Amino acid sequence: MSGLVLKLSPKERVLINGAVIENGDRRSRLSIMTPGANILRLRDAIHPEDAKTPVRRACFAVQLVLSGDIAPADAHHGLLRQIEELSQVFKDADSRALLAEAGAALITDQHYRALKCLRGLLAREDRLLSIRPH
Repeated sequence: MSGLVLKLSPKERVLINGAVIENGDRRSRLSIMTPGANILRLRDAIHPEDAKTPVRRACFAVQLVLSGDIAPADAHHGLLRQIEELSQVFKDADSRALLAEAGAALITDQHYRALKCLRGLLAREDRLLSIRPH
């Protein structure tokens, strides 16, 4: 079986082609068979007002592609530039590997994978920003 498989928790919401769908009272699994469907788990969504840091802005940009608000071709150049800028800040091997994987995922139109990699940097970014003098 191919396609995207969503495993949803009870009452979890997901955006599919502009429609918000809420799961019932039990865990469920959905197989999305339509290529190119715009799908975003709302639990993963970053609200525009929360996209204030470099990693969150990159995640938000990928999220806009996943929701269908921006065409992938229109977002890729800017996203790749953001990833390059992040690689100037995150120097550790794990972060660099996540950024490299996110860039490769974007190039191959694997936006979910790119978002997952970028989200892996959120805690690190929070730590970096918390130790900076105010």
